[in-house]
Amino acid sequence: MKFDLEYLEKLANIVYENDLSEITLEDEEKAVCFKREKAQQAIQAMPVMTTSVTSQVISPTSNKQSEKKSEDTHKGTPITSPMVGTFYAAPSPDEAPFVKVGDNISIGQVICIVEAMKLMNEIEADASGKVTEICVKNGDSVEFGQVLMYVE
Repeated sequence: MKFDLEYLEKLANIVYENDLSEITLEDEEKAVCFKREKAQQAIQAMPVMTTSVTSQVISPTSNKQSEKKSEDTHKGTPITSPMVGTFYAAPSPDEAPFVKVGDNISIGQVICIVEAMKLMNEIEADASGKVTEICVKNGDSVEFGQVLMYVE
């Protein structure tokens, strides 16, 4: 029995969607067991979906002066990473990037990929306009809320 990632995700979804507490599959060589606890802080397997990025970063330590400085430095609306992972500007190394500085983008358009836990997550724009700056390089690690690019 072959346990590839897609197959394991389907099993995790079955456990979650049917509110099962446990499912086990085994053959002569391997076994896979998914357990789900009903506690409030239990970790649950969740499917990964394409996400839209947030268009605003809110920092509890920011003040009006620092906000004014960042507006002077960068033009436009920031598009941030919705997760921790690796930034990829193109669908594969031998293809053109999704967007370049000067491109016009629209809401829902795929602008990059963020790889998290070996899963490629297409990131869609939640703002439309002209890309004025791309703040990360292909292959860079990105944090949750880190600015990927600015759109004006």
